This record gives sequence, C-alpha cells and structure tokens, in this order.
Amino acid sequence: MVEQVQQHEQVLAATRLWLEKAVIGLNLCPFAKAVYVKQQVHCVVSEATSEAALLSELQAELEALSSMDSQLRDTTLLIIPNRFDDFLNFNDFIGEADALLADMGLEGELQIASFHPQFQFAGTDVDDVSNYTNRAPYPIVHVLREASIDRAVASFPDASVIYERNIETLEQLGVAGWQRLFEG
Repeated sequence: MVEQVQQHEQVLAATRLWLEKAVIGLNLCPFAKAVYVKQQVHCVVSEATSEAALLSELQAELEALSSMDSQLRDTTLLIIPNRFDDFLNFNDFIGEADALLADMGLEGELQIASFHPQFQFAGTDVDDVSNYTNRAPYPIVHVLREASIDRAVASFPDASVIYERNIETLEQLGVAGWQRLFEG
C-alpha cells in the first residue's frame, strides 16, 4: 500500500510539473492557467489493471465531473501510468472512451482529449518536435466541459492560431530545450 501511495505521488508530481512547465509555462493551452490556479483541475491516477476496469474508472470520472459544479471541478485528468506503453493502443482506447461518453449521453456536455508520452500526429516523424504539444509524462485522458471550452474560445479571438503558435514555440525550443524544462 505504501508503495502504491508513493507511485501515485510520483505520478502526480510528474504530471503537475508537466502542467506547470509545459502546458502553462509555454502557454501551450492559454486556458489552462486559470483553472489550474483556481484548483479546478482534478487529477486522478488510474489503478486499472484491465481495459474494462479503466473504462469503469473513466465512467465514474465522467459522472463525477458532469454532476459537480464547475467552480469546484472544471476538468479532470485521468492519468494512466501502468497501461498503454504503445501510443496506437492508447489511441484505440480513446475511441472507446469517446463511445462511452456518447453512450452516457454526455456529448455536448463533456469532451475528451488525450495526451501520451509517444504522441504522434499523422504524417509526422516520431521525433518531430510538433508532437510534443500532446506529449505528457503518462497517458492521460483529459475530460473537459464543453461550456468551459466555449467560454475560453469566446475570450480568445482566434483560437485556431493556438496550434500553429504551439508548433512555432516548440520549433524554437527544440527537443533538447523541451527536455531541459524537466531537469532538476
């Protein structure tokens, strides 16, 4: 039990470091800082040992987020440290996660995004720095509220430029610069 608690603490610490240094620090998501500072980001470490158990955990997190006031919890990160070493398998799971969201009747209320240590956009090389916009220390299922996305996009005049700006930021930083973010 102590070992599991230590692992959870390490996973959460690495995830928070990634959020603070990359997502917020590099402004990869201009909407993340506000909810993070207000402590409205719920991070949970998955203990699932099977895909069925993971879907059950995800269902519980979807139900919790949808029933909770957004001022208390605006978004959820389901961190999966012990599964999906292979990005393509994780990508397949995200399809199942989207299907679960639809089956629960939560489309239009919640949305799923994903991050993975080996994330790769179609048509890019595995070591292309643009892939780092969606790379995290562990596979993560990110559950967002549609209303929050709508408010954020309304406050950001041209949200479509975020992706392009992120690629420019990472190209300037380079893979070595990305790695230096997490040293020490």
